[in-house]
Amino acid sequence: MTDINDILDFCVTQNASDVHLTVGRPPVLRLSGHLKNLDAPVLSPEDVERMAMSILPERLRNEFHDKGTVDFGMGFQDRARFRVSILRQRGNVGLVLRLIPSRLLTFEQIGLPDNVKELLQKPRGMILVTGPTGSGKTTTLATMIDHVNQNYDRHIITVEDPIEYYHDHKKSVITQREIGTDVPTFAEAMRRALRQDPDIILLGEMRDLETISTAITAAETGHLVLGTLHTTGAARTVDRIIDTFPERQQEQVRAQLAGGLLAVISQLLLPRIDRPGVVAAYELMVHTSAIENYIRKNETFKLYSEIQTGKRRGMQLLDDHLYRLYKEGVIDEDHCLAMAQRTQEMTDKVLG
Repeated sequence: MTDINDILDFCVTQNASDVHLTVGRPPVLRLSGHLKNLDAPVLSPEDVERMAMSILPERLRNEFHDKGTVDFGMGFQDRARFRVSILRQRGNVGLVLRLIPSRLLTFEQIGLPDNVKELLQKPRGMILVTGPTGSGKTTTLATMIDHVNQNYDRHIITVEDPIEYYHDHKKSVITQREIGTDVPTFAEAMRRALRQDPDIILLGEMRDLETISTAITAAETGHLVLGTLHTTGAARTVDRIIDTFPERQQEQVRAQLAGGLLAVISQLLLPRIDRPGVVAAYELMVHTSAIENYIRKNETFKLYSEIQTGKRRGMQLLDDHLYRLYKEGVIDEDHCLAMAQRTQEMTDKVLG
């Protein structure tokens, strides 16, 4: 199986999350979190390069030649979309393709806490969805945007690299801008967005100081900003944002963030043991006067206990959700322990 259309067809049929095409190994799918070789010949350098060039857009060929890596989104027939990364490694070409689910999921389907819906009605502020690569952040954000789109009249601007989920206009007006195609950078897109009458701005990545700074200002000045960071846990997320800025600015940014941060949703995707597939584990911190005070005073180490005691406000710790999934027989002991934020405490609970 060295025709890329056959491989992608099999990926969609099997509902695999990723495809890896690399020299010296057969095509590989990630199924329920595990890598599985296809029953196919080992790929040669010519096989992989031919498959890569067959899907690489003309507009990105010079970038691939110069940088050795390109990322883009592509449709596969009318059945699916993939996020594609083509790269060079050890002098050969390699491909990684992530299957983007073709249908938007509901809060119930992804297990997202219901009180997030209330946050999406806020006229201003910032909601951050965080977690490592491949933890489902994009899907969570797409679910949130679709909920607003179905229920409220808003102008929603998304800035993505690349666009993964396409949103139709429902009650809202949706403007989707792709980095490299519609606008050169996240920072430029953010600057322009503020002049385009947005109610909600979704930032696919908050990757540099200028983008983060503009996002915080937008959240202060009457916009709801949704963004992502590659952090786990509320305290680390707040610290990461503050640490992006020079020391002389950090106190001011801390004050801005304290007042404007509506919620941090941290998530992980874990293989299920009760049936095929994966399950999301969430941590949810929502704004309270105590949390605002801790951020302002640079006491983020106290956020953990505030989330722990904030269950009546819908808050939950990632470790509590992991433990619940383990006790319900959804995930195994190894993943419960490996993904815990406080490993010793979790070990005592699981093995005690």
